[in-house]
Amino acid sequence: MAYKILDTCINCGACEPECPVDVISAGDDIYVIEEEGCIDCGACANVCPVDAPVPAE
Repeated sequence: MAYKILDTCINCGACEPECPVDVISAGDDIYVIEEEGCIDCGACANVCPVDAPVPAE
Protein backbone atom coordinates (compact mmCIF):
# COMPACT_ATOMS: atom_id res chain seq x y z
CA MET A 1 0.00 0.00 0.00
CA ALA A 2 1.38 3.41 -0.96
CA TYR A 3 1.45 6.51 1.20
CA LYS A 4 -0.35 9.79 0.58
CA ILE A 5 0.10 13.19 2.18
CA LEU A 6 -2.87 14.77 3.94
CA ASP A 7 -3.91 18.42 3.76
CA THR A 8 -2.42 18.87 7.23
CA CYS A 9 1.00 19.10 5.52
CA ILE A 10 2.80 22.31 6.49
CA ASN A 11 5.00 22.27 3.37
CA CYS A 12 8.22 22.01 5.41
CA GLY A 13 9.96 19.63 2.99
CA ALA A 14 11.30 17.22 5.61
CA CYS A 15 9.85 14.22 3.78
CA GLU A 16 11.27 14.81 0.31
CA PRO A 17 14.95 13.97 0.95
CA GLU A 18 13.98 10.88 2.97
CA CYS A 19 12.23 9.14 0.05
CA PRO A 20 14.53 6.42 -1.32
CA VAL A 21 12.66 6.28 -4.65
CA ASP A 22 12.24 10.05 -5.18
CA VAL A 23 8.46 10.08 -5.58
CA ILE A 24 7.78 13.03 -3.23
CA SER A 25 7.66 16.52 -4.68
CA ALA A 26 6.37 19.96 -3.81
CA GLY A 27 2.82 20.56 -4.94
CA ASP A 28 0.99 23.88 -5.02
CA ASP A 29 0.24 24.00 -1.28
CA ILE A 30 1.49 20.69 0.12
CA TYR A 31 3.96 17.97 -0.79
CA VAL A 32 2.61 15.09 -2.86
CA ILE A 33 3.56 11.44 -3.33
CA GLU A 34 3.39 9.69 -6.69
CA GLU A 35 1.53 6.64 -5.40
CA GLU A 36 2.47 4.33 -8.28
CA GLY A 37 6.16 4.59 -7.40
CA CYS A 38 5.81 4.54 -3.61
CA ILE A 39 7.39 1.44 -2.03
CA ASP A 40 5.55 1.78 1.32
CA CYS A 41 8.72 2.21 3.37
CA GLY A 42 7.31 4.86 5.72
CA ALA A 43 10.47 6.97 5.72
CA CYS A 44 8.43 10.09 5.00
CA ALA A 45 6.04 9.42 7.87
CA ASN A 46 8.92 8.91 10.28
CA VAL A 47 10.24 12.47 9.80
CA CYS A 48 7.03 14.46 9.35
CA PRO A 49 6.39 16.85 12.25
CA VAL A 50 2.61 16.84 11.68
CA ASP A 51 2.05 13.18 10.69
CA ALA A 52 0.75 14.15 7.24
CA PRO A 53 2.00 11.07 5.32
CA VAL A 54 -0.38 8.16 5.91
CA PRO A 55 -1.04 4.84 4.17
CA ALA A 56 -3.35 5.37 1.20
CA GLU A 57 -6.59 3.43 1.28
